Amino acid sequence: MSELRSLTIDEIEALERRGCTAEDWTRISVAADFAPDYISDVAFSGDVSLGLFDKMVEVGEGLARHSGIRRAVLHDVAVGDNCLIENIGCHICRYVIGDECYIANVGLMSCTEDASFGVGNAISVLNEAGPGNVLIHAGLTPQMAAFMVRHAADKAVWPRLQAMVAADVASRAEPCGTVGYGVKIVNTGEVVNTRIGDECEVSGAARLADCTLCSSPEAPIFIGSGVECENTVVQAGSSVVSGARLFSCLVGEACHIGRGFTAESSLFFANSHMENGEACAAFCGPFSVSHHKSTLLIGCACSFYNAGSATNFSNHAYKLGPVHYGTMARGTKTGSGAHLLLPARIGAFSVCLGKVETHPDTRRLPFSYVIGSAGATYIVPGRNLATVGTARDVGKWPRRDKRPVAGRQAIINFDWLSPAVVSAVADGRRLLSSLRAEQGEDAASYTLDGCIIKNHWLTRGLALYDMALRLYLGRAVRGHYGELPDCSAGTGEWTDLGGLIAPLTEVERLADDIGSGAVADLREADGRLASIHAAYEDYKWSFTYRLALDYYGLDTLADDDMGRIATDYDAALAEWKAAVRRDAEREFALGDVDEALLAAFLQRLEEEG
Repeated sequence: MSELRSLTIDEIEALERRGCTAEDWTRISVAADFAPDYISDVAFSGDVSLGLFDKMVEVGEGLARHSGIRRAVLHDVAVGDNCLIENIGCHICRYVIGDECYIANVGLMSCTEDASFGVGNAISVLNEAGPGNVLIHAGLTPQMAAFMVRHAADKAVWPRLQAMVAADVASRAEPCGTVGYGVKIVNTGEVVNTRIGDECEVSGAARLADCTLCSSPEAPIFIGSGVECENTVVQAGSSVVSGARLFSCLVGEACHIGRGFTAESSLFFANSHMENGEACAAFCGPFSVSHHKSTLLIGCACSFYNAGSATNFSNHAYKLGPVHYGTMARGTKTGSGAHLLLPARIGAFSVCLGKVETHPDTRRLPFSYVIGSAGATYIVPGRNLATVGTARDVGKWPRRDKRPVAGRQAIINFDWLSPAVVSAVADGRRLLSSLRAEQGEDAASYTLDGCIIKNHWLTRGLALYDMALRLYLGRAVRGHYGELPDCSAGTGEWTDLGGLIAPLTEVERLADDIGSGAVADLREADGRLASIHAAYEDYKWSFTYRLALDYYGLDTLADDDMGRIATDYDAALAEWKAAVRRDAEREFALGDVDEALLAAFLQRLEEEG
């Protein structure tokens, strides 16, 4: 908007002839070239500023109307250039509206002096009845959210995290509601205490209250019909549509929430897709998907996850309250009708089937089938490593990242055979060997913390885990011939922090620095997490070098050893491809898969190397 001036007497008279009124015309300021021709039936009060109205505004495909203000009540409002505002049922109060916005058929837009816009609030994820452990803010990433959950009980770290978020929120504070450039708000009931970014579209929503919509021209947000959002942040490129209802939630970049999905105190990050079901106290990391009615995600942490129809998590164990929770490591799926009684800890890339009642911890047995049947839990170790589903999933996720390349906030490492997963594979191999040694090679089945592993499942699991280790080592040593690791980080435990795969030592070092006050700024903390991600390949090589020495029983890696790793990799790759191919062909034999689809998948499989 250009420099403002007061209204002239002629302009006031013209406005009054057009049905406009003002409590005090001297408190109305306008752009230098303002003309009153397109303003009618407007009641002004408080301090109001108006831009130019000299252009057409697109209101629908192939339909444009002249900018202006008609049939509205404006109180303490700034209106940018060439907006079209009309048919406001109650009023617009305390908003700054950007240029070229279209606001029509809206019941109420208001903002109070103490508005939080949905940021700075603590919500309780996982433990539904616990204290707040995630601080919602506009730039919240899955890494920082996972970091908060991990350290919420740390009396040195948590108060400093609270102070850092409070300072960041204060630095971005606005004295009133804001509507960015090119925003469209139509046929909507209420917009209360809400900040709306550039080129956002709100069409037919029921209510937005205490929200921040981080829309941008590169990644606009769409809020659709019947939607209710309260105390919620929606990040760039996301859509919330078709009667979805969100309360105290964060919707991350390029997510989709729709078809009546309901959520409370939950997080949905980068490319997650939720429809029909419900969530409560859920931490849904990148690429979490739930499509079906009667699916309840409650008290669970997941990422790269797919929920089968009627999946249900129960967070009441023995009726002391909804305090139990479960973790589903990266790539986990639940089959139709799956029911997990929490607590439970499920390893990476596993599949859960049936009613799992025994609270299993399979983190050291990734790629497993976890099957609940007649009150017992069965584990088929490693089975999911050699399936067409896993092979297809790990290839599709990078292709389905809908976030614009510039300005991405969430860190997503797509490496599926990562140190975090492979260290669990190595632990699983040792665990299965120990079970066999302790319970006998000829045992019909083995028991692990109340779970049952049949003999032939254990034998096959050992072979699959060995294949996975050879696959990983062969790929990870490429380009490192004759090279020694130049850092010690990475040789210990690893973690998957909401898509950031990192040595645990580096995450805890950040926690120590926050707790001591050495890191006191939220952006610096986010930068540290980004730096950990940037050093991933260095950390990974330290892990790989130590793993190779342990696996082959060596003191150092010579050229001959590198050649042996490459040879073992070729054999493991051929074994893996053959197993996945057989699985794909079994599905094709069912008769519902198009032959071209099978051929395209097998072609991609052959290109793996």
